[in-house]
Order: sequence, then C-alpha cells, then structure tokens
Amino acid sequence: MPTAEELLRGQGLRVTRPRVAVLEVLTQGGHLEVEEITRQVRARLDSVSTQAVYDVLGALSRAGLARRIEPAGSPARFEARVGDNHHHIVCRSCGTIEDVDCVVGERPCLDPSAGHGFDVDEAEVTFWGLCPACQKTRQADRAA
Repeated sequence: MPTAEELLRGQGLRVTRPRVAVLEVLTQGGHLEVEEITRQVRARLDSVSTQAVYDVLGALSRAGLARRIEPAGSPARFEARVGDNHHHIVCRSCGTIEDVDCVVGERPCLDPSAGHGFDVDEAEVTFWGLCPACQKTRQADRAA
C-alpha cells in the first residue's frame, strides 16, 4: 500500500505535515466527522487548526483521495475509500455508518432515467435502518 506521501505526490499535491496526518487518519478506516479527524491529527501534530483540517479535507476530496458523505441530519463525514462508487447504510438510531458495495459492481451502479446531458460517473445511495446493536436495544425495550 502506498504511503500518504506517495499518494499526495501521485495526485500532484504538495506534501505537508497536516496533509500527511489527515490522510493517515482517513486511511485507518471509518466515516469520520471533522471533529474526530481534528482530534486524531492533533494527537500526531501537537497543533493544527480546525480550519486547516477543513482545508486539507477539501484538497484531498478534490484530488480524489478522500470522499465526503453527508447522510441526512448528520454532519459531513469523510473516508479514504474512493473510486469504487460504493454506497452506505446508516443506523437511524445511533448513526453508525457502514459501507455497502455496489450492487452491479460497475460505475455508476444506477443510471438516471434522464441524464440531462451530464456524463454520470457516480451514483450515491444511502440505505437507512437499525444496526444490530440498536435492534437488540429496541427488542429489550419492548420486552421490558
């Protein structure tokens, strides 16, 4: 797996300590809010502003090294899994987000009935439901 520095250089981005730290946090996995990314980056770099983290995330997203997702009613989250047009499933109760691979396996997974002249390269689908832990809690609440 390429290093953060190699990924940044590969996309023509300048290698800076904040960019490396943010990319390393993202590549550990998950769907992280900016607050959590900032906390983890600060643990690596002593000092970094929240605005600097937003700026880095913007640059990484534009370069295709990070993906921004915004489930309804939730703050923006970021992930390093890019380029495969996967989707997400979100728990309505606790907000847990998991990846869902593309149903068809091609980009895009869905074709719009009217493309309006766009060259469609991605389809974003969010599934909603209850995660296993929240299902157990709900069942326990009903039994009580």
